[in-house]
Amino acid sequence: MRTAGIVGGIGPESTIEYYRQIVATYRAKRPDGSYPPVLINSIDMTKMLTMIGAGELAAVTEFLLAEIRTLARAGADFGVLASNTPHIVFGALKRAAPIPLLSIVDAACDAARAAGLRRPGLFGTRFTMGAPFYPDAFAAAGMTVVVPSAPEQTYIHDHYLGELVHGVLRPETRAGLLAIIESMQAREGIDGLILGGTELPLLLSAPAHGGLPLLDTTRLHVARIVERMLAD
Repeated sequence: MRTAGIVGGIGPESTIEYYRQIVATYRAKRPDGSYPPVLINSIDMTKMLTMIGAGELAAVTEFLLAEIRTLARAGADFGVLASNTPHIVFGALKRAAPIPLLSIVDAACDAARAAGLRRPGLFGTRFTMGAPFYPDAFAAAGMTVVVPSAPEQTYIHDHYLGELVHGVLRPETRAGLLAIIESMQAREGIDGLILGGTELPLLLSAPAHGGLPLLDTTRLHVARIVERMLAD
């Protein structure tokens, strides 16, 4: 049995959901009464986002690498970042980390390809929607990632960081996000949506909207984590 190491707290609400889902998924696969070995290193989200917002990606890499090393010293066999945004430096982290890292982007890309998507939309923080890590990974798999318009990105980002990361789930925000999905479907011809923020599924919990599949990146990442735990 491999021990999972989670860099969490980015944000706390989705880290709690990661733990719940890991336990539930593991116990569904191993109905023997046992529980999975998980280490969680909850870090300062504000510190990380401040560095990302300032474009200090080398500092972000060193900050997260130190936290991954903490997990490795504690006995983690592999690591994950329980958030999409820090995957902006995932490549550098993966090369330098002392333990293997599982990418949330790879999990989402594989699920999108399996679903036959060609032109998925992407929601997340402004940093995620404006970064190349999702478009590049999906382009390599023959898919085009479509991001919302600038005003739509501002709406998503502000409500994400102002509400969702604090566990505030408002029906009017849900309605606003669904309206953006519908607008992107009509305007851009998207055929699915990547919930590229691990708090987004707390508000957009349905598997689809208006016939468009909504890819829950938290759930997809968790499936990979439990798979790695149980791998011989």
